[in-house]
Formats: sequence, structure tokens, C-alpha cells
Amino acid sequence: MRRLCFCLMVLFILPVLISSCSLGAEDPLVPEPEDEEETTIVESYEEKEVEEEKPEILAAEFLSGKFVSETEIEFYFSFPVTILSLSFDPPLETGPAENGSEVKVILDEIPEPGLRFSASIEAEDEWENLITAQITLFAQNNKVPNLQINELRTEYSKPRAEFIELKILSDGNLGAIRVFAAGNNAAPLIYQFPPVEVSEGEYVVLHLRTLEEGLCVDEIGEDLAESGGTDSCPSARDFWIPQSVKLLRKTDAVYVMDQDDNVLDAVMISETPDAAWGKEYLASAASFLFAKGAWKSPSGTMCQPVDAVDSSGIKTSATRSISRDEELENSKTAADWHITEIGGATPGLPNK
Repeated sequence: MRRLCFCLMVLFILPVLISSCSLGAEDPLVPEPEDEEETTIVESYEEKEVEEEKPEILAAEFLSGKFVSETEIEFYFSFPVTILSLSFDPPLETGPAENGSEVKVILDEIPEPGLRFSASIEAEDEWENLITAQITLFAQNNKVPNLQINELRTEYSKPRAEFIELKILSDGNLGAIRVFAAGNNAAPLIYQFPPVEVSEGEYVVLHLRTLEEGLCVDEIGEDLAESGGTDSCPSARDFWIPQSVKLLRKTDAVYVMDQDDNVLDAVMISETPDAAWGKEYLASAASFLFAKGAWKSPSGTMCQPVDAVDSSGIKTSATRSISRDEELENSKTAADWHITEIGGATPGLPNK
């Protein structure tokens, strides 16, 4: 009887055990929720990395252009380009432009020294981007004369007006020569000369206001009596800034530069004998002119107001001027200068 009961129990339990084993074997084939979520996160991260590694689209940029000699112009790009078109106003005859990141253009003619041109450029880079640019160029002036700043008048009272006088010390051409007044802080470049031949011993007067429209003519030819207007001189070259605003002050720095940023001459003036410049732009001008070897203190250091030409004696007079002693060699210091008596301003004539 016991044996019969045991056999019945075995027959009942065995199918249950076999069924449990079969279910357990299938469990690993069912993915766990956590595993599915982790797989999705990894795949998304890998796709993001691929997107971030895509290279940026490149394009060449126009950087600058300039005359590098009387017959050669160079244009500069950030990547090599192929020139599609190039034109100049006024027109220039040129050979074919070279391609690359430095584009050289050889002229078939020599333009007037310092002549102003507008250049229009179209180019294409290796990614087929179109690059266009329009810039102003000035022809190379290899005939810059020696000159010096000779006289300044800072005060204005109708009909008199401020001026800067230059004395030409050697034959040459004024083309692209620039005049700066640091006290005109927003725009210290106040004038750039057109091409004009000058001779040793000439006086050139830059009038800082144009008061009589139609009379004030820039004298670029041989006729030095062509211009009328306040303070014009029939024996000197007169040039006019076409406006009527204050450009020169009794505390200021005036300097003349060629197109290669060489300072041809300079003078610093101050109404007060202070130990330091009260304006940062004047301090910067003093530092710049000292570094260029163009102006200094009598002791050979950087100029401070106490070392500059003392302009306090002008007061409000529009007939006095700050004048150079033309008999002295240029020491590039205040020792070369003086304030004239009332009525002593002489635009276009030897200094008093």
C-alpha cells in the first residue's frame, strides 16, 4: 500500500516540475525593461556625437587690398580664391589677376602718385562661394617731399579762419599725404592731399574752413592765384576743407604722415604747463609721436604739456599764430616755435 501511494505522488509532482523548468528556460529570452531603456539612451548619445562631429561649412573672406609698388596691387583673402572679375574707377589697364589667397595684379601703367581708386572684386572659393568686395585704394607715392609744419592758427573770428601751413623742403608730390589733429578725437585724420607736384621752397596752406563757396579752389596746377577766399595767398598753394567746424585747438597735436605711416613732421601745443596730459587721446598722441621719433621734450623724453609749445599767449586773438623759426634746424621740440604778436599770422608767406 505504501509503495502504491509513493508512485502516485511521483506521477503527480513530476509533470509540475517539468513544466516549471520549461518556463524558467524561456525567461532569459524576455528583455528586461531596464535593458531596453539603457539601449535607447546609448544609441541616442552615439547619434548626437556623430552630429557634433560634422565639419562646419567653410567660406573665404576678403581681408584687404593695397598698392605694394607703383605698378602692383595685392588683395588678401582668408582662403585661396579664383578671381572672376576686377574693375577700377577711374579705369586701370592691368594684366590677368593671379589666383590664391594673395592675389597679385600687375598694372600696365603707372598712375599719378597717391591717386584715389575704387576697386570692385568678384571671386569664388573652392566651396563655390561667391565673394564680392569694393574698397578704396591710393596709388603708391614714391615722390614724397621733405616738408615741415610751419605755422598754425587755432582761433576763428569771421572772416578769419584756422589754418595749418606746410613748408616744402624738396621737390615731390603731395599725393596721399595725410594731416592729423589729435584734438579732433572722433576723427583725427582731417585731410588727405590729392596728387599735386610741389617744389622746394613752396608754402602750402590747408584752410580748415570754407567760408566762401565758389571762391575756395584747391590749387593743384601751376596757377597759385587761382583760389580766392579768406586768407588765400596768391603765391602759395591753397587747399580747403569743405566745412565750417572747429578742427584745431590751443591744446593739440598736429602731425603729417605719408601712406606708409611714416610721420613727416609734428608739433604739440598746450595752453597750460601741466605735468601730464588731461586727455587720454593727447597722451596717446604724445606716446605715438615720441615712438616715431617725430616730437619730444627738450630733454629727449616723451612730451608732456609742460614741454609742448606754450599757446597761452594766443588768448582769443584770431590774428596771432604759432610760428616756427624758419632759420633754425628742426629739433622736433618746442624750442623751434614762438607765438607771434597781434596781426602776426602770415598764411602762405614767410613767418614773422
